Amino acid sequence: MAQQSKSTSKQPSQLEMQPILNKLNTGKLAEAELAAKQLIAHYPNTFILYQVLGVAQDGLSKFTEAVSSYSKALAIQPNTPDLHFNLGIALTNLGRLEEAVKSYQHAIALQPKFFEAYGNLGTVLQKQGILEEAIKNYRIALSIQDDPRGHFNLGTALRDEGKLDEAIMHFRKAISQFPNYADAHNYLGECLRDQGNMEDAVKSYLDTLAINPEHAGANYNMGEFLYLAKRFDEAVAYFDRAQLDDWQSRSLYCLYKAERFDDFKAKLDEIVRTNKKHNAPFLATLSTHYATNFGVEDPYNFCKNGFDFVYQNSIKELAEPNSTLLQDLLQDVSNTSIQERKQGMLYFGTQSAGNLFKRPEASFRRLGELVKQEFINYRNKFSGADCELIKSFPHDDELEFTSSWYVKMRRGGYVDKHIHEIGWISGAVYLVLPKDKKDPSEGCFEYGIHGDNYPQKHNNFPVGLVAPNVGDIVLFPSSLFHRTVPFNSNEERICIAFDLKPSDIDAQSIRSSY
Repeated sequence: MAQQSKSTSKQPSQLEMQPILNKLNTGKLAEAELAAKQLIAHYPNTFILYQVLGVAQDGLSKFTEAVSSYSKALAIQPNTPDLHFNLGIALTNLGRLEEAVKSYQHAIALQPKFFEAYGNLGTVLQKQGILEEAIKNYRIALSIQDDPRGHFNLGTALRDEGKLDEAIMHFRKAISQFPNYADAHNYLGECLRDQGNMEDAVKSYLDTLAINPEHAGANYNMGEFLYLAKRFDEAVAYFDRAQLDDWQSRSLYCLYKAERFDDFKAKLDEIVRTNKKHNAPFLATLSTHYATNFGVEDPYNFCKNGFDFVYQNSIKELAEPNSTLLQDLLQDVSNTSIQERKQGMLYFGTQSAGNLFKRPEASFRRLGELVKQEFINYRNKFSGADCELIKSFPHDDELEFTSSWYVKMRRGGYVDKHIHEIGWISGAVYLVLPKDKKDPSEGCFEYGIHGDNYPQKHNNFPVGLVAPNVGDIVLFPSSLFHRTVPFNSNEERICIAFDLKPSDIDAQSIRSSY
């Protein structure tokens, strides 16, 4: 007679389980994973084995395997809130955000006071740009348990929504409860910077670095402050410690502005040699300027001929007579409670804080979708181009705005020449434009390869001009300098500007304007 297999209803003994739990608790995750798998072969219907296996795999960053293990555990015991919570974390790490939302919601339904689940749910919703719901969940989490992490999370969402005063209040609360909360000090500094309070912003960055001298964000922010103050040699040291975002480009900028051209060229050549992808727009700006300045070949192929990639089109839904969307946008720009962001290059105008396309207003959401379609049209138009700008252009499911804001100008208004140092593709949609012009160029969009008082060996730096109409969109490589030509009529000029960046290239908040 054939030997019968062991009953699948049997459970492992405490003696069999203890070695696995010991490995898990002492951080021997790979050994715990292997031991759990071996025991599962004998006890395939044991909840705790799949739970332990999932935790070990999660700790080993094997998130796909962890999702499978957690799901098998839940098939045995579906009413386990901690497992739904863990599953949500693993799904988030895989970028499966909608599924993660459902997992956290399951955990909350089973355990209504599960404040960590509310907090994580808020984080996922914030990643999806659903700020109103994210803020709601963060507030619920804080109502269950008042803790510094909850105040920090809420502060980040409020900042995204442009509510800087309230965001600052929550960062300060997080710090009061946990004085060594480095990220909270740094985010507090960024909000203070956005309000134009640089003295207190710098103090917050230094507070961050006193806690963690290697904090990437604070080092970067200090480097940015120092280079804006033209203290270039000091700035380089901070950027080199940060190694965040476009730190190499920022270091090169400092060398170039200090006219240390030999050092600049040596560092540029090293970057070109060691980086296969030429995917830093700010570095492209510097490389193109140097090549034009000294009459040499531009070695950096992000977008060598940026003028060829300026795109203008009319958005039908905005340009049509009596456009409902246009009226809704103007109404929301005028009446929505959004704090202003201080902008040193903007004269006789105001700029909104936060990320406009992540706000709940239907008009902003609708415009965001129309702009995404224009990005697709842009990519299709230039699809054959042999440059990194197009080769690494985001796919349809990666079209996310790193920043978006409105700019309102009055008589005499303009934005000085600048670039979006860590953008990729930048653009603007025009809602109101001055009509009473003495010169046709008034209020137009000008672009070029020189600006920001870069050192010049000659004046042969070309410029281009776009004369937009209401309802037009203009897209261009973020490496191009651009400005608004001043206008002198007693009218307004209103546009909504934005930046887009591929998801696999890091980005901080864009600090520029139109």
